[in-house]
Amino acid sequence: MKKVFSWIFRVVQGALIGGGAILPGISGGVMAVLFGIYRPLMELLTHPIQSIKKNYKLFIPVGIGAAIGFVLFAKLVGKLFADAESYAVCLFIGLIIGTLPMLWKDAAKQGRTKGSYASLIGAFVVLTGILVALNIVQVNKIVANDWWFLFCGAVWGLSLIVPGMSSSSILIFMGLYEAMSQGIGDLNFRVIVPVIVGILLTAVLLARFVNRLFAKHYSITSHAIVGLVAASTVVIIPTSFDGIWNIIGCVGCAVAGFFIAYGMDLWGKKIKPQD
Repeated sequence: MKKVFSWIFRVVQGALIGGGAILPGISGGVMAVLFGIYRPLMELLTHPIQSIKKNYKLFIPVGIGAAIGFVLFAKLVGKLFADAESYAVCLFIGLIIGTLPMLWKDAAKQGRTKGSYASLIGAFVVLTGILVALNIVQVNKIVANDWWFLFCGAVWGLSLIVPGMSSSSILIFMGLYEAMSQGIGDLNFRVIVPVIVGILLTAVLLARFVNRLFAKHYSITSHAIVGLVAASTVVIIPTSFDGIWNIIGCVGCAVAGFFIAYGMDLWGKKIKPQD
């Protein structure tokens, strides 16, 4: 019976990780860290055969749960965008902003140097510049197709291997996020397959590189992530509203998102990672 409950518990953890992957601001990588699954996951990406032999009893229930959470939350997000896009975007902005205090604190674990601040500012300025330039050429008018869904997965894979990095705001900015989430929620395999391939390509190709960056340049890398998250959030802030009540509703959604993310951070501190 104990094994059954342990298996169910792992499925639930996987569902939360999958949900964290689909929701902007709630990084699946962070959820994996909270549950003590991040290290085995990185081992899987860098040494797959050895890791599967060692941790298959962990990967099976977590994988099942992640798939369930991924699809269910995608369905919810797709409906939110379809019914109330401005409120959904503001909710996600609040979720992302709510993670910044945690990211800022985590970035200082090994101290802050001039290089740390330089990497933060540099990452913010560079990504903001790129996104503004893309906006000028109207990249957010992209028509989603197989190749763009592969791109979505590739960008999304970053949030899997870099805890705290939420790439979804970039996809929202480019106008790809709604089509992707709706496709996943509807179990459209023309969306799901390229997204998964993109995630795996990014994760497998960059996992060792990212691990090395954190091992050798933790503070600089962590502060760069804070800058990237801040920049990708600024560019999706709505600039037009349908009246005062729309403004009030959007602000309320942003505030709610902030406290949800902040509450999850407090909850995470009480969780003892499961090895």
